[in-house]
Amino acid sequence: MTKVRVSTIVVLLLSLTGCKVGPNYQRPPLTVPDQYRGLAPDEAQQPPGTEDFAQMKWWTVLQDETLQGLIKEALANNYDMRIAASRILQASANLGITRANQFPTLNGSFSIVNQQSSPLFTGSPTIDTAGLQLNYIVDFWGQYRRATEAARAVLLSTYYGRDLVQTTLISLVAQDYFLLRQFDAQLIYSKETVAADNDILRLNTIKYKGGDAAITDVYQAQVLVQQAEAEVISLTQAIAQTENNISILLGKNPQDIPRGQTLVDQAHLPSVPAGLPSAILQRRPDVQRDEQSLVAANANVGVAKALFFPQISLTGEFGAASTAISSFLAGPATFWALGGQVTQPIFQGGRIRANYHLAWAERDQAELTYKQTVLTAFGDVSNSLVGYNDSRLFRVKVEEEAATYKETARLATVRYQGGVTSFLEVLVTQQDYFTAELNVAQAYFAEMQNYVQLYQALGGGWDPQQP
Repeated sequence: MTKVRVSTIVVLLLSLTGCKVGPNYQRPPLTVPDQYRGLAPDEAQQPPGTEDFAQMKWWTVLQDETLQGLIKEALANNYDMRIAASRILQASANLGITRANQFPTLNGSFSIVNQQSSPLFTGSPTIDTAGLQLNYIVDFWGQYRRATEAARAVLLSTYYGRDLVQTTLISLVAQDYFLLRQFDAQLIYSKETVAADNDILRLNTIKYKGGDAAITDVYQAQVLVQQAEAEVISLTQAIAQTENNISILLGKNPQDIPRGQTLVDQAHLPSVPAGLPSAILQRRPDVQRDEQSLVAANANVGVAKALFFPQISLTGEFGAASTAISSFLAGPATFWALGGQVTQPIFQGGRIRANYHLAWAERDQAELTYKQTVLTAFGDVSNSLVGYNDSRLFRVKVEEEAATYKETARLATVRYQGGVTSFLEVLVTQQDYFTAELNVAQAYFAEMQNYVQLYQALGGGWDPQQP
């Protein structure tokens, strides 16, 4: 009995101190640039103590209170966010299931048997039996510990996956909201243009009837009215569809969306402190998610390798049998058993080796995916920096262009009223001015869109704390 107990203790100690076959995870080498390509000259040297753009809370970056309310509602009700939360619960449960394999299983049983030894004997006793069964597979090679390591990494990847959904959702709601405000601004100007062009059409009609203008002046004025009215119809459609898109992001049926500040009044930083490129490895949720997928794939190599080695299992049983419950634990009524087994795979038709090669291939794929995600992240930031810096410059030029067209259209109208030029000149200049004003609103949207995309590219917006 003493030898059995000693052997059991030795085996248990071996299971606790046994090795873990397979490679330990190390982050693969990456080529990280010293600074992002696309930084403006005044952004290349970030002032000391300046908070990185990605570390700013999303509600300090997007300051429109109406937009903040929409984002909060989306974070609470969006179905992609709820699905991501469900994935976390699934991964957490799977981790618990996988980790349980490291521990012994203990089962209890109780049975009642009415035993009869002879048909002539009617007073056969009833035998009650109760027992405990212990089963334990010694994790000497670390198979279950590696599996737990993989399951834990999968759980972390689902958390980062949830963060990725959140950053994407914030970005989509903000961009659709700014697009909606662009359409609102264009619609206001288009309606004002319709009213102004109708005045021109009425004056030209009066002049034509009085013999002071040709019929072509009336037709050309009608073109201006028709152009503006067509734009109103198009913008009305775009507004409704954009509101529908925002409603879906909010987890609602299509409905009206409230408005806050105009597109021109949206606060945003003129210069963005992008921070160091190395910070993106810890900031971007998609980078962290794919790294945890690599950690899981790396651990699964150890799981596959452990299958080559013997499996050690222990079994134990203790119980009692009696014709009376009161005598279960009395003397000869008790029984126990203890055993061990070693199983070594000899021939599996190549299954174990193929499974090991598969684990390595999946691990190599996960590493390539991780490196590609990191490379894409650097590209996203550089593209967004260029887009934001240039879109600001572009918006200024478009505003200057619109001001020029406005003055040109005004002078053309004065010249026409003075009889110096034909209405064709008014038509052309008014069309150019109309298009330029629409482009101004579009330029403001492009600037804010690049602003939001830069914040997302740097990994901002996933902080779970909210105001």
